[in-house]
Amino acid sequence: MTYGDDMAAFLCFMGVRLMAMRRILREDGSIYLHCDPTASHYLKTLMDAIFGVENFRNEIIWQRTTGAKLSQHAPKQWGSNSDCILFYAKSSRVHVSPYRKLSDEEFEEKFIHVDEEGRRYFTDGLSIFRRPAHGPRPNLCFEWRGFKNPHPSGWTLSRKRLEEEYQKGNIHIVNGRIERRKYAEDYPGQPCGDVWTDIPNLTGKQVECTGYPTQKPLALYQRIIRASSNPGDIVFDPFAGCATTPIAAEIEGRQWVACDGWAGAYDVVTERLEALKVGSGGQEEMAYYPVAQREEPLVRTDTGETAAPPLKSLRRKSSPPTMKRAEMLKALIARDGMQCQGCGREFDHARYFELDHKLPRSEGGSNELENRVLLCGPCNRTKSNTLTLTGLRKQNRTDGFLVAPLK
Repeated sequence: MTYGDDMAAFLCFMGVRLMAMRRILREDGSIYLHCDPTASHYLKTLMDAIFGVENFRNEIIWQRTTGAKLSQHAPKQWGSNSDCILFYAKSSRVHVSPYRKLSDEEFEEKFIHVDEEGRRYFTDGLSIFRRPAHGPRPNLCFEWRGFKNPHPSGWTLSRKRLEEEYQKGNIHIVNGRIERRKYAEDYPGQPCGDVWTDIPNLTGKQVECTGYPTQKPLALYQRIIRASSNPGDIVFDPFAGCATTPIAAEIEGRQWVACDGWAGAYDVVTERLEALKVGSGGQEEMAYYPVAQREEPLVRTDTGETAAPPLKSLRRKSSPPTMKRAEMLKALIARDGMQCQGCGREFDHARYFELDHKLPRSEGGSNELENRVLLCGPCNRTKSNTLTLTGLRKQNRTDGFLVAPLK
C-alpha cells in the first residue's frame, strides 16, 4: 500500500513521517503542513489522529494568486488559486504570535504621531472605556486620577493595569483628557487571521526563484517562523526541496535542520546560502553547519536503530512492494543466521522463530525487511508492542537471558 500514486499510498507515506515529526517536536512546538485542497481533508484527519484533535489550531488559507485561470473549454469547477496550511501544536503550551509585519507605507500611515522624545506612536482604536453595548461591569466602575468612566460598562483596564500603563508612559493625560498610546517599539504587528492574501506566489522573474516547480516565497515561511519560534530556536523541514525553509530560518536568526530526498537539494541549499551571505555584504560567516549529502540511513539516538531503511531498498525495481512470510523468513535467516536476535540462542529449525519489528509500528516502524527480525517465542512475548529491539536486548541483559553475541 505504501507504493503507488494513489491517496492511500500518499497517506501511508505521510503518516510515518508525521509520527516521527511529533516524536521530535518540543512540547511548546508546532507544525505547519502545506498542501493543496485535493489532499488537505485527508491530511487533517491523519494529523488529528497523530497530534490529537485538541491540538488543531488553524487551517490557514494562502491565496497564492489573485486571478483564477480557467480552461479554454467549458469549465467544470471554480478557478483554483489557494493552498491550505494545517497548523497543529504538540500541546497546550504552544507558542504563537499571530501578527504580520507592517509594510513601510502601512507603518507611516499608522504611526502618525511623534512624542517629545522622537518616538512614533498611534492612538486610533485604543479605547480607554468599554462601549455601553458591552453591558454593565460594576467592578470596572471606579475613579482614577480624577477621572470617572461615563458609562456603567466601565474602564477597559483594571485600576492596577491603568496605573501600570500610566507609569510605563503608555497612558497620558493631555489637556484634561486621557490618551492611550501604542509606541512602535511595543507594537507586535498587525493581527493576522487565517486567510492570507498579502503574499503573492513566485514568478520566474523574481531573484529568489530557482525554477523548482513547487517553490514557495520566502515571505510566507518567514511569517510562519516568526510566529511560532524565537531567535535561536531550531526549525526543521523534512521536505526541504529548494531550501526555502533554511533560508527563511537563517534570515530570521533561527537554527535549522533540513533534509530532502532530491539529489539536487544539496546544490540548491549551498548556492542559496552563499548567495544570502553575499547579499548581506559577505562580511561575516553565515551561522550554518556544512551541508552533508549522504545515502546511508541515520541512527536514532533514542533506540540505536536506523531511522529509515537504506535508500536503495526504497526503489521499486530492487525491492518488491510486498514479501510473503516464507520469503521474508528465508531472507532473514540468510541475513542473521539461525539465531534469535533478542537473546542470542541458536535453533535448528525455522519453526522456532517468530517475525517481529525492530522498531514497533506504533513508533513509526515499517513492515519492510530492514525493520523485521526473527525472535524466539519468549523474546517475542517480552518485546510485545512496547519495546524496540534494542530495548528487548537491554531487558534480556538485565534479566540474564542474553546468552550469546548478536549480529
